[in-house]
Amino acid sequence: MKRIFLFLATNLAVLVLLSIVVRVLGLDALLAQQGIGADSLLVLAAVIGFGGALISLAMSKWSAKMVMGVRTIEHPQARDEAWLLAAVASHAERVGIRMPEVGIFDSPEMNAFATGARRNASLVAVSRGLLDGMSRWEAEAVLGHEITHVANGDMVTLALIQGVVNTFVIFLARAIGTVLDSALAGSRNHERRTGPGPFYFVIVIVLQVVLGIFASMIVMWFSRQREFRADAGGARLAGTESMISALERLQAAQGAGLPGQLAAFGIAGGAGGGLQRLFMSHPPIAERIAALRASDVLSARGQARR
Repeated sequence: MKRIFLFLATNLAVLVLLSIVVRVLGLDALLAQQGIGADSLLVLAAVIGFGGALISLAMSKWSAKMVMGVRTIEHPQARDEAWLLAAVASHAERVGIRMPEVGIFDSPEMNAFATGARRNASLVAVSRGLLDGMSRWEAEAVLGHEITHVANGDMVTLALIQGVVNTFVIFLARAIGTVLDSALAGSRNHERRTGPGPFYFVIVIVLQVVLGIFASMIVMWFSRQREFRADAGGARLAGTESMISALERLQAAQGAGLPGQLAAFGIAGGAGGGLQRLFMSHPPIAERIAALRASDVLSARGQARR
């Protein structure tokens, strides 16, 4: 219920903010001259922007299973599968969520991810490489990291942020495109016309690409912040040293990340620098380890003062 309220409130706030911007800049009058209603454009942008993000969220569990070939564990057939179910169940109980679906995907790389449209209907999956390459206490920390993502509702939050930036991109591309198209047409003749001119669609496509790049930077910044919070959650559930050790093992392996949209939900990632950093879904692992060590030191100092 809280997530539904958040979605509605966010959607309404975006529409109100864009309405104010349109009125202040006088874009509503310019759009009206072209036969385009500003309010109708706002609604269209919100429907498309949030609709795409929420459809992707709703399909996330199904698409993850298809793309990664996840085999869900209903009846464990091996000792490591039984351990995996028990570890996830323990973490889920401690953070107060329902038992997620648990699965394994066949990959030699060490990775894991969590996804799902709701915190009480999620999926946690780990690679075969992670189960074979990490100790049990390191793997428990990774599972704690993923369960924290679920408990924090990170999948929903990221979808809402994506919906907000999508709405801005769609609306601004069309609003600015209308103004530029009108100016280009006015430089050739002074006849009043309604509807978009020949340059409108080209301008809108270019603007959507450019604005979409900046929007991706915003979404990825939020994604990096939630990784720090998930690491802290993994440390609370399995111990700081276990979480640090798991991250160090991932850093040493530095294998390929998950494909496509799943990359933001995997535990591994964060390689690269320079401008590439702006588009990374994960902070560099060295920074994540440093954040955990700093948090551990502050916690120890706080306990000493007591």
